[in-house]
Amino acid sequence: MTLLITVLVLALIFDYINGFHDAANSIATVVSTRVLTPFQAVLWAAAFNFVAYFIAKYLIGGFGIADTVSKTVIADFISLPIIFSGLIAAITWNLLTWWLGIPSSSSHTLIGGFAGAAIAASGFHAIHVTTIVLIASFIVLAPLIGMVVGILITLVTLHLFKKTNPHRSNTVFQRLQLLSSAMLSIGHGLNDSQKVMGIIAAALISFSAQNDAVPGWLYLTDIKDIPDWVPFSCFAMISLGTLSGGWKIIKTMGNNITKITPLEGFNAQTAGALTLFFTEVFKIPVSTTHVITGSIIGVGAVKRLSAVRWGVTRRLLVAWIITIPVSAALAAIIYWTLGRLLY
Repeated sequence: MTLLITVLVLALIFDYINGFHDAANSIATVVSTRVLTPFQAVLWAAAFNFVAYFIAKYLIGGFGIADTVSKTVIADFISLPIIFSGLIAAITWNLLTWWLGIPSSSSHTLIGGFAGAAIAASGFHAIHVTTIVLIASFIVLAPLIGMVVGILITLVTLHLFKKTNPHRSNTVFQRLQLLSSAMLSIGHGLNDSQKVMGIIAAALISFSAQNDAVPGWLYLTDIKDIPDWVPFSCFAMISLGTLSGGWKIIKTMGNNITKITPLEGFNAQTAGALTLFFTEVFKIPVSTTHVITGSIIGVGAVKRLSAVRWGVTRRLLVAWIITIPVSAALAAIIYWTLGRLLY
């Protein structure tokens, strides 16, 4: 029971860290264009992160991404030490990339850690290869989709507002950025909160299968019956984390990739939100960081290709690619070290 409670606490801590690590995703452009102050922006984003809980529960009627994440590792091979090791690895990598100001993927960190610990325990046959390949493929596909959608939305808005007075246009898009930021925050909440839900569900299912006397609030045999306290806690923690902000990453996302105007900020956020809503429908866990970065690049590229700082983009891409293998290797080392200490 002690290890289970430890795992649950670590999962919620990771969720909190995910919130402030990824706060930049939904507020970087709205801060860099000075539509909102940093404090106003994190309050705005945190509120809509939590609104996503009610949308998932009462409008969508399920948590499909959580289900996908929980099945990253085959159920028969899931154990609490595996989940514990994966969470420690994910928290470590998330804090390191936050400290360095690198907008890496919290999602892929978590999934890489979970899979890496399972591989260390039982070999590659312990993981759902198809699920891992699908998730990994969206390291490339998610920013590409965001970029394409960003380009299309920018072309449309430029055409619609080509005869509008620039000052008036700027005022309109400053206001519209509040809407696009809210949409992106909802998408972030829907996507990222469910990843931790999937990990908690896997822990509860594993514990329930291996123990006879399990308290009702911890008993779970199918993620479809997940108790309300799990999603509520996950959405609440990511919202609290967002309130803490991620100022180093906000600087990278808001200014270092390309210079952002209110029109471009609106286009990038809208493109990111639409991409996240698309992946939610198909239950694909993607990185909000990857999506909004691709959207910002697409919006900047419409202006001119040289407007995008490709050197920064290349460094981000390297960080994205190494996240899963580094997290997996770190989780494997932690699992092996834990085994030596305990046995």
